[in-house]
Amino acid sequence: MTQRVCFTLRVRPDRLAEYRERHAAVWPDMLRALAEAGWTNYSLFLDPSGLLVGYLETEDFAAAQAAMAATEVNTRWQADMAPFFEGDAKADDSFNVLSEVFNLETQLAAAAGEGAGNE
Repeated sequence: MTQRVCFTLRVRPDRLAEYRERHAAVWPDMLRALAEAGWTNYSLFLDPSGLLVGYLETEDFAAAQAAMAATEVNTRWQADMAPFFEGDAKADDSFNVLSEVFNLETQLAAAAGEGAGNE
């Protein structure tokens, strides 16, 4: 079963433009590592206040995180990106994972299973 994971982080307001630039052309070896580690449908959204929201789908989030932590490219990427984030911990260790409270497809499937009559 695929897990949908949403998390937040905080980007320093004075680094927003450069953060966007860096993510416009992520290193190809980092992209491959993410895909090989099972990070799919991965997106980042950045608010002008510095609020960063990430979303991904994976079979096992803990395993996907561990797989990335074991790569040399992630170690380099985290070191390079650390100055962009508020707080002292590296970004991968600072995810504020949000609980999913609604998913349209899940509820549509459940409603279809209940049959018609509540329309």
